[in-house]
Amino acid sequence: MPTNWFWEYVTPHLIQQFSISDILYSGKSEFQSIQVIDTPSFGKCLILDGKIQCSEADEFIYHESLVHPPMITHPQPETVFIAGGGEGATLREVLAHSTVKRVVMVDIDKKVPDICKRFLPSLGQGSFEDSRVELLHTDAMKYLDETQEKFDVIIIDLTEPLEESPAYLLYTQEFYQGLKEKLTQDGLVALQSGSTSMVISLGFIAVANTLRTAFSVVAPYQAEIPSFGGTWGFAVASQNLDPRELSPEEVDRRLSRRVSKPLRFYDGLTHRGMFSIPKYLREEMAREKRIITKDQPLFTY
Repeated sequence: MPTNWFWEYVTPHLIQQFSISDILYSGKSEFQSIQVIDTPSFGKCLILDGKIQCSEADEFIYHESLVHPPMITHPQPETVFIAGGGEGATLREVLAHSTVKRVVMVDIDKKVPDICKRFLPSLGQGSFEDSRVELLHTDAMKYLDETQEKFDVIIIDLTEPLEESPAYLLYTQEFYQGLKEKLTQDGLVALQSGSTSMVISLGFIAVANTLRTAFSVVAPYQAEIPSFGGTWGFAVASQNLDPRELSPEEVDRRLSRRVSKPLRFYDGLTHRGMFSIPKYLREEMAREKRIITKDQPLFTY
């Protein structure tokens, strides 16, 4: 029986844990604690502030789910902004699209990309060295507030909104209102929005509600990510383009024309399934009306 375990709170009453075969790195940056662990179940995993961010075994599900729905929905995505995503896998998936000419990636913590290049090179696969990429280590909110540039796709790949982390400010109505001003005419925003598990889906719902105060089209969706302990939520938002209107056949046509590598999770049928939210969750979304603001923020455990 294993004696070394990783565990994290899902709620105050629920813990997820799995055994550890080795701790490859453990330290702190200016912004957060960082660990890379090796596990029998999921391979190497990146842990930030005690929360699992990705694992070798199933990171492809998370990153393909986050990136490809907005990229495929846009008719010609050339400029992309990524907030967070320091492990490099979100960037990897964006760069697979042949239409992309420029990516600005802002991750406040320089140490995360450096550690992932050393211990988890399979995630970035050299993406940081791509000539289309401008990598900056600063505050993403401040950068977006100050830049005059507009983007075809903005991807928000941040840690969960913990009370002690400034990331919670990027889950607010005020931030989303500012985001829409940084998009081109057909621009889209995509983000991860937390668990859709029956016991902890209120954050996912609140994010969708809050996005609707800024965008005309908000399309929540989900995917099963085993290392996260169940189904995980995402959302695409825009002023006119709706990913739910794309047929499986059209998704596959766009993938075949644009994407330069085989995908392991996402295709046309998967696209349709991801946006088919189950009935119990749709009913809960209809009941719950919470809006996230700076004065009434969302915090997770």
